[in-house]
Amino acid sequence: MKFGIVVFPGSNCDQDCFYVIKDVLGKPVKYIWHKDTDLAGLDCVILPGGFSYGDYLRTGAIAKFSPVLKSIVKFAGKGGTVIGICNGFQILLEAGLLPGVMLKNRDLHFICSYVYIKTENNDTRFTGLYNPGQILKIPIAHNEGNYYIDAAGLKELKDNNQIVFRYCSDAGEVNDKFNPNGALDNIAGIINRKRNVLGMMPHPERSAEKELGSKDGYFIFKSVIKYLEKTRT
Repeated sequence: MKFGIVVFPGSNCDQDCFYVIKDVLGKPVKYIWHKDTDLAGLDCVILPGGFSYGDYLRTGAIAKFSPVLKSIVKFAGKGGTVIGICNGFQILLEAGLLPGVMLKNRDLHFICSYVYIKTENNDTRFTGLYNPGQILKIPIAHNEGNYYIDAAGLKELKDNNQIVFRYCSDAGEVNDKFNPNGALDNIAGIINRKRNVLGMMPHPERSAEKELGSKDGYFIFKSVIKYLEKTRT
């Protein structure tokens, strides 16, 4: 199997993701420049965090026009595994691969800190190694992580079990008190209806080794690897 890490002008978590896949998990990985369109041979594409194109206009609004996005849309349409982290999540929203939009944090400040998130759906290729309701300690670093979708869209997310992670307390309590950015319904991560595209604001690549203060994010990537190994046999 092989992973691809997309690099946009302004990406700053691409090397972190590359390191986790190559050195922590020991899997083949390559960088994909935003003007490249060839995804042949890849099993999973990761859109990393950062500030693609300087976050001009809106976060992800310019990146969605990059040549690579057309290939990613096709890749996802054929069932390919896609992960969007932070800015990558924002790009997936702008590209229409995931529903909803991202607004500025409600306090209008950049937030960089560890948070707790609750695993609301462990029946996905991204969360298969977590227990139902497992609490994860994973850092966030964003200015626009306030997820929003209209009432009909929220109902659809709930009806289809597309909400994967919610912000919570260290004991798993989900309410506005533990919502760092104002995200609707404490949403921290969602998947598409086909369940092959994940978008999340927390950074699992920054919590993939115990030396970083938490290894909880490691199991997102490990879950993907387990899924890919199973489907390739």
